[in-house]
Amino acid sequence: MSLPMLAIGVGCRSGCPAEAIAELVERALSATDESGAQALFTSVDKQSERGIAAAALRLALPLVYLPRAALEAAAPGAQTHSERVVALFGVPSVAETAALAGAGPGATLIVPRMAAGGATCAIAKLNPRQPPSPHGGRP
Repeated sequence: MSLPMLAIGVGCRSGCPAEAIAELVERALSATDESGAQALFTSVDKQSERGIAAAALRLALPLVYLPRAALEAAAPGAQTHSERVVALFGVPSVAETAALAGAGPGATLIVPRMAAGGATCAIAKLNPRQPPSPHGGRP
């Protein structure tokens, strides 16, 4: 299975309603001109959050739960830093790191963390590989 072109990372406070998550995802998607395949990504720690799964169904998007290690590996690319989120999940932003990890190595944020109604969302895109230089290395 190929990775989605746009990875939508989501996070939320406990008990956040699906409507708040879905509306925020729609708002984030409208903030970018990018298009392509899409999927929602979040931390495995959020599996008990019914709102996330219900939002994925409402948006008709696949939902992928990522292990903490994947989010931690993506943490250097995060633009937002919440001490509370670091204490709870070990990453600076669940939404941003989930988006970056979901898009794959070399991904960049195209919509940094947005928050509303107890939900957070960010969108990342995998950058096309640069062609190798004629000298055998990358420019």
